[in-house]
Amino acid sequence: MPMSYILSIDQGTSSSRAILFDESFRAVHSSQKEFTQYFPNEGWVEHDPSEIWRSVFDVVEDVLKKIFLLT
Repeated sequence: MPMSYILSIDQGTSSSRAILFDESFRAVHSSQKEFTQYFPNEGWVEHDPSEIWRSVFDVVEDVLKKIFLLT
């Protein structure tokens, strides 16, 4: 029977992270990618939503590639 995995996405204020867990809830692979923070005024911070989306896609793709290399 094929192994089952759980993919978790941790979206932070400065980076996206994907962690892949096995059936025993052990972390098998993870990937993290930072994205740009913009400070247009003092006390403000802004993000480019397309850059966040791209970083999520990239980290998910990275952990999935790693697991398919092992199977």
